[in-house]
Amino acid sequence: MPDLRKLLISLAPLPLLVACVSAGSPPPVSQPRPGPVTTAPPAVRVPPSNPAPPTSGFIVPQVMRLPGLENVIGAGAAQLERRFGKPRLDVLEGDARKLQFAGEPCVLDVFLYPMQPGAAPVATHVEARRASDGRNVDRAACVAALGGG
Repeated sequence: MPDLRKLLISLAPLPLLVACVSAGSPPPVSQPRPGPVTTAPPAVRVPPSNPAPPTSGFIVPQVMRLPGLENVIGAGAAQLERRFGKPRLDVLEGDARKLQFAGEPCVLDVFLYPMQPGAAPVATHVEARRASDGRNVDRAACVAALGGG
C-alpha cells in the first residue's frame, strides 16, 4: 500500500498543474460566420514593356493616294490656306502639323509631315466627317464641298 500512497501523493498536484496550464492558454478563437462568398478578380499582371529603341534616323511618312485628293496631298500649309481659307485649327506637334478646315457640309483634317529631314511639312493624309454628327464622309467630296476641288 505504500506504493499506492506514493502514487496518490505524486498525483495530488496534478489538478493544480492543469489549472495553471489552462488559465494561461488563450481563449478559444471564434469561427467567422458564413456569409456571402465574394471572390476578388484575379490580379492582372502587366509584363514590362520593351519600347523600341529610339531611332536617330528620319522616317518617311506614308502618303495617302486617293482619287479626288490630288489638289490636297503634297500641298503645303500656304497652298491649303489659299484653297480653303483660314484653318479653324492649326496644331503643331514636333515636325508634324494638322490643319482643320470646316464648313457647313463637313470638317476636313489635313495632316502635314516633312518628306525629308528639315523640309517643310506637306499634306500626306486627309480625314473628313460631317459637321452635324461627326460621321465619316467621302474625303474627295468634302474637299470639293469646301472649295478645294
